[in-house]
Amino acid sequence: MRYISTRGNSPAQSFTQILLGGLAPDGGLYLPETYPHFGAADLSTMRGMNYRELAYTVLSRFIDDIPAADLRAIIDKTYTPEVYGNARSDEQAADITPLHTLEPGLHLLCLSNGPTLAFKDMAMQLLGNLFEYVLNRAGEDINILGATSGDTGSAAEYAMRGKRGINVYMLSPHNKMSRFQTAQMFSLQDENIHNIAVDGVFDDCQDIVKAVSNDHEFKAKYKIGAVNSINWGRVAAQVVYYFKGYFAATHDNNQQVSFSVPSGNFGNVCAGHIARMMGLPIKHLIVATNENDVLDEFFKTGVYRPRAAAQTYHTSSPSMDISKASNFERFVADLTGRDGAVLRALWEPIDQGGMFDLNQQGWFEQVADYGMVSGASNHASRMETIRDTWEKYGVMIDTHTADGLKVGLEYFEPGVPMIVLETALPAKFDEAIHEALGRAPERPATIGDIENLPQRFTVMRNDVEDIKQFIVSHLAS
Repeated sequence: MRYISTRGNSPAQSFTQILLGGLAPDGGLYLPETYPHFGAADLSTMRGMNYRELAYTVLSRFIDDIPAADLRAIIDKTYTPEVYGNARSDEQAADITPLHTLEPGLHLLCLSNGPTLAFKDMAMQLLGNLFEYVLNRAGEDINILGATSGDTGSAAEYAMRGKRGINVYMLSPHNKMSRFQTAQMFSLQDENIHNIAVDGVFDDCQDIVKAVSNDHEFKAKYKIGAVNSINWGRVAAQVVYYFKGYFAATHDNNQQVSFSVPSGNFGNVCAGHIARMMGLPIKHLIVATNENDVLDEFFKTGVYRPRAAAQTYHTSSPSMDISKASNFERFVADLTGRDGAVLRALWEPIDQGGMFDLNQQGWFEQVADYGMVSGASNHASRMETIRDTWEKYGVMIDTHTADGLKVGLEYFEPGVPMIVLETALPAKFDEAIHEALGRAPERPATIGDIENLPQRFTVMRNDVEDIKQFIVSHLAS
């Protein structure tokens, strides 16, 4: 399996060659040259598999430069009941991603039983073990630079903490995450973890990461790697739970399902798009946004118009407070026929703060062929959805999952199971749950009073050169 850049000007490479680096040298994102395909016989065999077996079956199609026995050992080490032990029962923990039925045909896929109580753990725990394996095999080290709007940062840090040869520099928007999210990251005292609170919004943090990644001399000299959802390894790992959710919600492979996916950076729903391209019978992939509805605007109009920091709202589903969705480029690459020249032309104005309109070339009318639809939520509707879900089903959900459920219900149709992807446990968003339900959210016993632990972080201005200097100075120390 070889991987190529969406922008067409970088050489094809293997999985382990692209694993550590993030962006391709030409500024694009990596995709496999072709998607592996699972036919009817494959799906029938996969239907009875547990999560580890399913993960190996899917990921071995993407990763052919790690020996099969080693890859299986990495997967078996990652997806264990101990790692995903925040489930409500031992049985659910063993299932890794249990399906919770709200009513016939309407389900939540529980993805937040990992150490940081968010779906990001599903891919990040694997990525941490893959990084460690590849670095140890090569005798190298790496300095990971990432950006987070809330959950990616803690998932990355918990996956990488204490790992030999790995340092993490995580950027987050100052004072724009929940208290719990902030505490999860900033309370870590591991010497290889560096938290940087940037004066700005998530998109500013993400732009810094891209700018550093595009400084090829700096990137090579200081061995800069990436764990954001631009990293192909994360997207590939997320493909697995679409297969798991499909098999749990259906009885045979002639059935279609729809997935509703709370969406910010488009990585989660991009994995669903890839699962569908691989042959999974998905009718609709529902892109659920919050007030930062750039993606909803595109899927309704064909116009992709990222917003500046000043026009990006700070909401009660903060992990989706994103107005420039990095992984969207992967979907547009497939939509436009993997033509690097087309992608470069489309993204030139985006990289300069502009927009594009896919109606002009006739590409937008093909979006329906990929099953993509969308909708948006707001604070009032997510509070109402949290209340309704608690009162009707006795299930407490977080604000992001509420956005997914609210929008998913708009597309709910008889005979097609609707699977809403859980984003995080409600414990991460105490203030919002108090507002919606007048009570504290349920909190796993393993978490404790994390908000009152000592915190370790540095506040910095939104400046690429300042961040580079911080990395260099902390390496020197």
